[in-house]
Amino acid sequence: MSNLSRTFARLLILLVCFDLLAACVPVPAPAPTNSITGIEWQWVSVTNQTTKQTTTVPAPENYTIIFNADGTLAGKADCNSFTGTYSQQNGFTIKLGATTMAFCGEASLDTQYLQLLSSVAAGGPDGAGGLALETAGGEQRMLFKNGGPAPKQ
Repeated sequence: MSNLSRTFARLLILLVCFDLLAACVPVPAPAPTNSITGIEWQWVSVTNQTTKQTTTVPAPENYTIIFNADGTLAGKADCNSFTGTYSQQNGFTIKLGATTMAFCGEASLDTQYLQLLSSVAAGGPDGAGGLALETAGGEQRMLFKNGGPAPKQ
């Protein structure tokens, strides 16, 4: 057998060994995905848990929130837009950042929406494909429907 043939045979054996070793190495499980990210959530209602009074949002597509995997968020509050951050550590918190503050009209729920978001203390998927966010003690419960994938930024 020539030197070239021996070298080729050794390389072939090494490649087979590397393939076998690679097959034995456990592949880490993918990180769990946060089921609220990458979705444009549309606010549909808020219920005062004390009085059981529910306010239905007349145009949910105008009151949105998008949670990004990096802990940032963005959304619309009627004619205004906002950004901020969120955390799901020790409950659920939202910190609003830059927010436009145009007057959207007397019937707008923009101020109430932003105040409620700033007061969120708990939340997550509601088990029915939606999202529920609650203020401290569960006094106010906001419900959101899945408005589809978040627009690409």
